[in-house]
Amino acid sequence: MSRHLSRLRTAAIGAWRRVRPGAFAAVRSRADRAVALEIGGPSSVFAPWRPWPLYDRLARVDLANYAERTLWDGATREVLPGGAEVGRRFVAEASRLAEVADASYDFVLASHVLEHVANPLRALAEWARVLRSDGLLVLVLPHRDATFDHRRPVTPLAHFRDDERRGVGEDDRTHEDEALALHDLGRDPDAGDREHFEARIRDNVRWRSMHHHVFDTEAAIRLVDAAGFGITLLELQRPHHICIVAAPGAAEANASWLAPDASWHARSPFPGDRPARGAIS
Repeated sequence: MSRHLSRLRTAAIGAWRRVRPGAFAAVRSRADRAVALEIGGPSSVFAPWRPWPLYDRLARVDLANYAERTLWDGATREVLPGGAEVGRRFVAEASRLAEVADASYDFVLASHVLEHVANPLRALAEWARVLRSDGLLVLVLPHRDATFDHRRPVTPLAHFRDDERRGVGEDDRTHEDEALALHDLGRDPDAGDREHFEARIRDNVRWRSMHHHVFDTEAAIRLVDAAGFGITLLELQRPHHICIVAAPGAAEANASWLAPDASWHARSPFPGDRPARGAIS
């Protein structure tokens, strides 16, 4: 690296450190030498100098994916950006982590995963099970306003509850027609042409590219609350990220996040979050 580029990189890192919100700095400090399970990873959002950097603090990250190779990451890695060691590699559904012991992780990480899961409440229950009592979930979801889902309706909490009650599995096709009709291919260049996109959606149990569910910030908060997690941090960031940090078994602390006049409504960069729209039921 040239001296000029090195100086630029050092300046960029210094600026990032100065402006990074203090609340997430506390999360980073808790990650020092901790062990995490990442569902559907690795993900660039946890790399150094990205939105929610944790790989440079964690000692080890175990990975759980539904298949050995996925559309998003088929590479074999021993070390993640920032230095965290890659540990065990589980081949398992996000909602059925049978090989993972109870209370075995300090962190569960999941970036742009839960929208692909047919039964999110069941998945969140599994993630709570594998977290230690003082562990944290770091969940990143796509906000519909800035993605190819912007034409689709936000998934109501009642639908998540019904999926859990019926024991919906990953072969569920409830949202197939909606995704085919309303997905904005103009915002999804990686999906290919219409024929290629439709083929993947029709065979979603293999590819997992379909978003079963669609989120705005309120829907995300209400889902995490319904799963029994207490939210400790909410950050909304362009281009399309909702980041929630939450602790298992502390949902009684969520009243301020659920209030119609909660401050995140005014701070949100996403139009659908402003003004407060009342409860999602």
